[in-house]
Amino acid sequence: MATKQAKTPKPRRPSRKKAEEAIHTLLLWAGEDPRREGLLDTPKRVAKAYEDWFSGYKQDPVQYLKRTFEEVEGYDEMIVLRDISFESHCEHHMAPIIGKAHVGYLPNNKVVGISKLARVVEAFARRFQVQEKMTAQIANCIEDVLRPKGVGVVIEATHQCMTTRGIHKDGVSMVTSQMVGTFRKDARTRAEFLRMIGSDR
Repeated sequence: MATKQAKTPKPRRPSRKKAEEAIHTLLLWAGEDPRREGLLDTPKRVAKAYEDWFSGYKQDPVQYLKRTFEEVEGYDEMIVLRDISFESHCEHHMAPIIGKAHVGYLPNNKVVGISKLARVVEAFARRFQVQEKMTAQIANCIEDVLRPKGVGVVIEATHQCMTTRGIHKDGVSMVTSQMVGTFRKDARTRAEFLRMIGSDR
């Protein structure tokens, strides 16, 4: 009989001082002198920037969707929030991912404030990410909490790990999509969503 493998505990978060020391080391490794005037406060600045860029780890996207509204006079048509800008970071190279997300859902007796959809995108974006995973996370979160008839998420983004290093191909964008429920099963619903976000070409 196979024994259940113990779950590896999450590593403890180091102190701010440790983070700044790591940045100091990276400056040395890059060939710089961290004692130079322009770099003296760089470790502190970078650590502070990381708190902003990766604030998504402190956010629970599920909580943003908890408060819903049912007094919508029976509205049951598609709700779409498009062109939600975001900045994320590639988990493979720690390079920026800059893009926009389009989110749509077909309500099932309740709706959520539109700003909350943008907050869900932000919560997942402000973490180390893979675009495919982020697309699925947003769609699955909306599906799990709101229980709508369907969800559609499309993300378009440029990856600096591809444009500023490696193959150096500028002007290339990546598009990913996740369709759930009627958005996957019904071609007309899917087509309507893509038309509304301008991606039906």
